[in-house]
Amino acid sequence: MPEMYFTVTWPDGRTQSCYSPSLVIEGFLTPGNRYPVADFVQRCDQALTIASDRVRAKYGFACTSAAATLDAITDRAAGFSEGHVVVTGFERP
Repeated sequence: MPEMYFTVTWPDGRTQSCYSPSLVIEGFLTPGNRYPVADFVQRCDQALTIASDRVRAKYGFACTSAAATLDAITDRAAGFSEGHVVVTGFERP
């Protein structure tokens, strides 16, 4: 199953590298686009849940790395009541 990383810049200018066990994230985020924080979290939740479900279907267990990525995104987003997240790129290892 192809995996990828996506890099984002938060409203405070800090960057974060995020992991997805599936290329499904490409259907939810576009490099160069800005997303309101809440919308970004929702898109990541949907995409990473689908990705984890794909891992479960193939290997019989959910992807804990996808869950950890979503937890990290949710924790980081909690610090912003407004602003936008910019998706700066995708990278396939």
